[in-house]
Amino acid sequence: MARYTDSVCRLCRREGEKLYLKGDRCYSDKCAVSKRAYAPGQHGQSAARKKRSEYGLQLREKQKARRIYGVLEKQFKLYYEKAARQGGITGENLLILLERRLDNVVYRAGLANSRAEGRQLILHGHYQVNGIKVNIPSFLVKVGDILKVAEKSKKSQKFASISELAAVKSIPAWLEMDKEALVVKVVDMPKREDIDIPIQEHLIVEGYSR
Repeated sequence: MARYTDSVCRLCRREGEKLYLKGDRCYSDKCAVSKRAYAPGQHGQSAARKKRSEYGLQLREKQKARRIYGVLEKQFKLYYEKAARQGGITGENLLILLERRLDNVVYRAGLANSRAEGRQLILHGHYQVNGIKVNIPSFLVKVGDILKVAEKSKKSQKFASISELAAVKSIPAWLEMDKEALVVKVVDMPKREDIDIPIQEHLIVEGYSR
């Protein structure tokens, strides 16, 4: 499957704001957005002064959501179509589907420094859902699911630092965390007010409805 392999800091600079794609680095002085707050490329600084069209605003909002959750274009459209078939508000349904991805849950619970790291750890088989190893980052959790770090993985040096992160990270209300055992339970479906990413989802819906 195709995947983005260039610097993710360029993605933040393209959107003109921090998307927190690199974990701790995004909070440090090394953050590319803090050092160069303009779009990448030869014409990046002049592009920042141009007024965006309605379509441009809709496109940037969709790209921002895709990049935050690490989803490619075709997969993102499938999420949108699934959200549109559900009852309720399509934009909120879309964000809730993205929040339910296993790589996002791992990140939200503090079991990874970023969603990208969460995806990598999932692919390497470090997590179990309801006692079964799951190595699919797009796996959608549901109420009652129990996520935990595999016992063998807990002994690795990598998870020693992750245990420290999980101990201090606050998690959303729809998750319940045993920070010592590194076990997460999904106690509710995420709600729009639980999703703190800077996305105007109505612009995404308007873009797809054109």
